[in-house]
Amino acid sequence: MAACLQVFGQPASTDVARVLACLFEKNLEFELVRIDTFKKEHKLPEFIKLRDPNGQVTFKHGDKTLVDSRAICRYLCTQFPNEGNKNLYGTGSLERASIEQWLQTEAQNFSPPSSALVFHLAFAPLLNIPQDSAVIAENEKKLQQVLNVYDDLLSKNEYLAGDEFTLADLSHLPNSHYIVSSERGRKLFTCKKNLARWYDKISKRKTWEQVVKMQSEHPGAFEE
Repeated sequence: MAACLQVFGQPASTDVARVLACLFEKNLEFELVRIDTFKKEHKLPEFIKLRDPNGQVTFKHGDKTLVDSRAICRYLCTQFPNEGNKNLYGTGSLERASIEQWLQTEAQNFSPPSSALVFHLAFAPLLNIPQDSAVIAENEKKLQQVLNVYDDLLSKNEYLAGDEFTLADLSHLPNSHYIVSSERGRKLFTCKKNLARWYDKISKRKTWEQVVKMQSEHPGAFEE
């Protein structure tokens, strides 16, 4: 590989985690450059201070620079179609169109309520920030409506875009992982049979387990 793939950010960030998962799926060598966007005395990264679990990710490949995690994943799949998981972005135009539809659904419908829950259920307790029960309840309701649609579709398909694991599924992993880590959030994913089966399967992929391992080794804001 002529140019080095570099990812700048913290593994605890959901956007960074999404990119790392894609890199592992594509079996690509890369360099992770951790950037701590906070003063030493505060030990609190910008994405936590802003109550935004997505955080900032920057990706460089030669003279190419991207900062949107979903765009980075698309780039990796199109730039390296024959590396690693060849089905990640679909192998035909119809498959890719379906994956794109789900990526938009994830970004527009799943991400807003799930990101709010990630902060209040996963990050707030660790940072001794009071949880907002009204915000939690409101976003639980919004996310439940989205997940009901998912469960219905997953009664017909193994994965969101068909019978193969793709970016459509991968893109949901970072937020889902944090939500499921809390007892209250876990119920959102276990109360529906098809949804529970789907999450259990995608969260046990070796590539995602590598990301979780990196998060535990480099927790960023939560390091002593």
